[in-house]
Amino acid sequence: MYAQSVLTALIAWPALAAGVVLGAPERWAKHLALAASFIEFAVSVPLWWVFQPAGGMQLQLDVPWIPNWGIHYAVGVDGISLFMILLTTFLVPLSILGSYNYITTRERAFYALMLVLTSGMIGVFVALDLFLFYVMWDVMLIPMYFIIGVWGGQNRLYAAIKFFIYTFFGSLLMLVAILTLVYLVAQRTGVYSFSYVNVMNNIGALGPVAFWLFGAFFLAFAIKVPMFPFHTWLPDAHVEAPTAGSVILAAVLLKMGTYGFLRFAVPFFPQVALHPAVQRAIVTLSLIGIVYGGLVAMVQPDFKKLIAYSSVAHLGFVVLGIWALTLQSVQGALMVMINHGISTGALFFLVGMLYERRHSRLIEAFGGLAKVVPLFAAVLTIVSLSSIGLPATNGFVGEFLVLLGAFRTYPVAAAVATTGVIVAAMYLLPALQRVIYNPLDQPENAHLADLSPRELAVLLPLVACIVWIGVYPTPFLRRMEPSAQRFIESVRPAAPAAAAR
Repeated sequence: MYAQSVLTALIAWPALAAGVVLGAPERWAKHLALAASFIEFAVSVPLWWVFQPAGGMQLQLDVPWIPNWGIHYAVGVDGISLFMILLTTFLVPLSILGSYNYITTRERAFYALMLVLTSGMIGVFVALDLFLFYVMWDVMLIPMYFIIGVWGGQNRLYAAIKFFIYTFFGSLLMLVAILTLVYLVAQRTGVYSFSYVNVMNNIGALGPVAFWLFGAFFLAFAIKVPMFPFHTWLPDAHVEAPTAGSVILAAVLLKMGTYGFLRFAVPFFPQVALHPAVQRAIVTLSLIGIVYGGLVAMVQPDFKKLIAYSSVAHLGFVVLGIWALTLQSVQGALMVMINHGISTGALFFLVGMLYERRHSRLIEAFGGLAKVVPLFAAVLTIVSLSSIGLPATNGFVGEFLVLLGAFRTYPVAAAVATTGVIVAAMYLLPALQRVIYNPLDQPENAHLADLSPRELAVLLPLVACIVWIGVYPTPFLRRMEPSAQRFIESVRPAAPAAAAR
């Protein structure tokens, strides 16, 4: 029974709970949303044990939805989507709990949108029908637009509109590509179907049109990642979004782009994605993102914008790992996706907690906080070290695997990417020193409150994951290895051409 219904329950439950939250009294909204998100997490946790490390899809459900158009409600999970589901259900209750003091107006609407957003994110990661995938892709776009535009900072409308235009432009390109792809497959098979499996099995050689179809998918996903030079919406959206919006945006929504590469863009069009010229171009863009994101982060006076630019650098490692196409690099890319969600999510929580106390995110507004708020300083130090990839933290595992795997395919690119680790230390460690270890020279900071029990409840699970993955990543690697291997084998016929340097 669990196997047949769990994925549908994970999609439907938050949306149903959102309706309850909207109809409840304002003072109950956050408590109902928190309870609903904890139930969602509890339902998802058994996936960790139910899932069997294997290369194929599991827990599949496929029923006709709009049969005349060849559209099915088809869902499933593998070693790639499993961790994205668990990351989402893990972070949403923490984001809601972290918003208790931050969100003070229109609470019912905010928490209802957070729950609808959860349904959309889960739907993206489990969809095995291209139409269902597209619907869920756009479902999660709308709540995030309102979360930024209504509860964001001073320039929230500009940031929300920019986020919407960039993402919606990419999704429209993807829609055209999906419709074209389904039509071409139908011409070959006589069956008009949006089924992911049907498309994968019958896509065949598409000729020159494959380049344009890959380009449409690539742009949609590259904007979402975001890769350089499509990243300019990200700092505005992160800085203006409320804390919960920044956390979900960084931890989950950005991963939809890299997930799209792994699930759709590369498997559908391996001849194009792994063509030597295309491969070199994408690897080059990923390296620019790694180095450029870090260098721009170094000069940011706003702590939140610094973290936003660091995301450009971290996601560059993911793209490099995917296109290096070795088992270590693909597993490393998946680990960076998980670890970035945990570490950067924690950094956004911490900056939000500082903002609640001082109503400032400027690094120069702080100093000497270790003497005043030692618990906060300790957690910020641990999370910052994990973000720069210190050994024995989660950040080290993913980046090391990416660099190790990429070195076999692109040794020069791996060497350049290694400098990104150094740059990360150059922007985070000075910021950390200025915030908590410099002299306490501003009277406003002398009486700040340390972390409350509620804030510790938000942060300690993230710190526990940082240590767990850093010390013992084997359970994660074991569950994702067959799917990573299957991904490589599915595109390998196109890889020998790409191997010619």
